Amino acid sequence: MKFLMIISATLILVSCASTQSQEKTYQKPEGFNKYWYGGEAELTSYELKQARYGEIHAGEAVLIFVTEPFSRSKQVKLDDWRNETLDNVSVMKLNFNKKFLTGIYPYSMMSSTFTPVSEDKHPDILKVTTSSQEWCGHTFTQLNLEKNNYRFRGFSYFESEGDVDQKITKTVLEDEIWTRIRFNPNGLPIGKISIIPGTFYLRLRHQEAKPQQAEAKIEEVVSSDFGESGHTKYSIEYENRKLTIYFNSVFPYEILGWEETYISGFGKPQQLTTSAKRISTIKSAYWGQNSNSDREIRKELGLRTE
Repeated sequence: MKFLMIISATLILVSCASTQSQEKTYQKPEGFNKYWYGGEAELTSYELKQARYGEIHAGEAVLIFVTEPFSRSKQVKLDDWRNETLDNVSVMKLNFNKKFLTGIYPYSMMSSTFTPVSEDKHPDILKVTTSSQEWCGHTFTQLNLEKNNYRFRGFSYFESEGDVDQKITKTVLEDEIWTRIRFNPNGLPIGKISIIPGTFYLRLRHQEAKPQQAEAKIEEVVSSDFGESGHTKYSIEYENRKLTIYFNSVFPYEILGWEETYISGFGKPQQLTTSAKRISTIKSAYWGQNSNSDREIRKELGLRTE
């Protein structure tokens, strides 16, 4: 209830003017360190219905959230977590994986985002990487924070898309929204915002990575297809696309699912909605569970074992 009251008060404050983000200062919720610094990652599986080529394709998605020590200068995971220099930034990493079939051939897509947990000291996301593999070829993109810009590099088998190396003026990245929900949903940007769309979307729609104008809002939900008890949804509406993420209103703010609506297909494109609904969530030190017998854990997540 306290969380929802904070959201309501914030919405009132910003109703008279556009804003890029809510108040950055916050206190970590009770149990934060125990949940996120206990030596395990959080793994959540989803039933995916992905829009592609003007049709909806069945698949699966997995969100893997974990905290780790990160070098701010090199923008890679530190080998020695005990290194307590100023270069050591604690980040929440999200590995976001999608797999789905389109006709005869499969898609495998993955993005990794690295968001500092201490927003007061490090307010900007540091890095995003995204790759996509399918039978026509594979692509890779990376954004790195460099002072007041993001350095964007893109590599693709399409002539018009690769190779790219350019600077983009620093602004909100859609990819960072997923991590910010998990540790500070009250800090999500709302109102009229400038935002770079998610790298999955940019890849699938062959769009240039550049800021776009959008309207963002956060709302209490009593009941929806993503849950029967009270939860929250956060929506970003662009000119030709809308993304809505559903999550629990109380810590640890688990993501229940999402919907993404935009024009899909070539020749006779149509508006379709990608959706994903949660199957299961577990905590696990999964990096050590790599034997054949550990495949049984995938059954807990409702994922394929072969």
